[in-house]
Amino acid sequence: MTALEPGDADVASAAPSGISGPSAAPAPVAAPAPVRGWRGGVLGPEHRALSISIVAVVLLIAFEATAVGTAMPVAARELDGVSLYAFAFSAYFTTSLFAMVLSGQWSDRDGPLAPLVTGVGAFAVGLLLSGAAGSMWVFILGRAVQGLGGGLVIVALYVVISRAYSERLRPAMMAAIAASWVVPSVVGPLAAGTVTEHLGWRWVFLGIPVLVVPPLVLAVPAVRRMASGTAAPPAASSGKAEKAGAPGEAGAPGEAGTSGKEAGFDRRRIRLALGISLGAALLQYAGQDLRLLSLLPAAAGLAFLVPAVLGLLPGGTWRAARGLPSVVLLRGVASGAFVAAESFVPLMLVTQRGLSPTMAGLSLAVGGATWALGSYVQSRPRMEPYRGRLMAGGMVLVALAIAAAPSVLIDAVPVWVVAVAWAFGCLGMGAVIASTSVLLLQLSAPEEAGSNSAALQISDGLANVLLLAAGGAAFAALGGGAVGAVGHAASDVTATASHPAAFAAVFLPMAVVALAGVWVATRVGAGGRGAGR
Repeated sequence: MTALEPGDADVASAAPSGISGPSAAPAPVAAPAPVRGWRGGVLGPEHRALSISIVAVVLLIAFEATAVGTAMPVAARELDGVSLYAFAFSAYFTTSLFAMVLSGQWSDRDGPLAPLVTGVGAFAVGLLLSGAAGSMWVFILGRAVQGLGGGLVIVALYVVISRAYSERLRPAMMAAIAASWVVPSVVGPLAAGTVTEHLGWRWVFLGIPVLVVPPLVLAVPAVRRMASGTAAPPAASSGKAEKAGAPGEAGAPGEAGTSGKEAGFDRRRIRLALGISLGAALLQYAGQDLRLLSLLPAAAGLAFLVPAVLGLLPGGTWRAARGLPSVVLLRGVASGAFVAAESFVPLMLVTQRGLSPTMAGLSLAVGGATWALGSYVQSRPRMEPYRGRLMAGGMVLVALAIAAAPSVLIDAVPVWVVAVAWAFGCLGMGAVIASTSVLLLQLSAPEEAGSNSAALQISDGLANVLLLAAGGAAFAALGGGAVGAVGHAASDVTATASHPAAFAAVFLPMAVVALAGVWVATRVGAGGRGAGR
């Protein structure tokens, strides 16, 4: 669940809330009554090919996200790059931050098809680079290229959903995306472990690219038919133009306005996107080096990061202004706290309670099913009036799960407590992540769907980077050891026990962050549209 999400893939409620909502209308004319049943749903004749192709793309990303964590320690050891272990993860996140902004601009200008196809292609190329790498730096380069592809894909998918699906169908589509993480979250680590053991870690990366062809063949004609072209400007789409309109109405070929192409890319936003990626990378580097000298890259990172964040996120995000700013902020708070905590759960179980890496990973596997359940619950029409309460309740579950996890540091507490707590935490995350995606699309004008979806994903990805860096620094400072050493030790199942306080220093602050999300969730319902500045 950490990758798209990530969350991402995750999922939300109607537009990337979990792939969002992070990640991703109709004019007031006589519209037919909503069609009930599968024939008028996401698997109805009109949407079937597009829905299946979207889920297939997310499945591939989910398998990669869940499998890479299993193969990464072995890859780092064989490439003599254990000291660079953390950068294999941060390279993906930092380049994806830039790609999200680029994808939002590209999708609003030309439609989501080009960034979607380019992103899937870049993702495959990155996998090939990593799988064929002869050194750790080439491996990291491959991960960076994967991040570019992943960032392009997630925002493009949000825009596809906002254009091709009516507001009534978006929550169901977000639930389908969440459900597509269930099998990979259970099978991915086991499959990757088996492949790594019998064929070698390289095939975890080299075996996926060939699988991207079928989803692309299915997706391209469906996206071109239902979601291509530029978004219609407000004057051409009265009121909430796409919100209740027919699929593809806001961006059907030949019907869209030309303002997007005339405007071109916003160079200022592209520069800010580069700044946010560079700033996040410098902070991640500083977080792994606790020497006094690391204050220099940390200061430089903040100098790049702060103005970029203020320029790319909706005005009022940092003070939780009602409406869209709070939706974007909540996405980052929820994802960042959960991912930072989850990253240390397997390590805690291996080093403190003696579980094997496989068993430690499986202790979190049930979370894939409860995450999908949470996303399904938010997709029910009867839950729409209570979405704000549902999100607040979800954040309560997340905070309680994170706070309960370190209880297994006490020998008398059975290890299954973590599995139960994380199942409830994932239930809350499924409801929150999907709902943020749904609300984002509800609050976004058609021509702003790309930029606002990018803002949602930036909040998600940036919070992951910053809170992981903060957690890692606290962990190392209190006797947890370097991240590289952690990866090596875990892979050999002979890790030396870290000080229990190091784990508590990660989980308890993240529980406080999640608890703050309960208040933010109370502010998502009121307010209006607002594009990133």
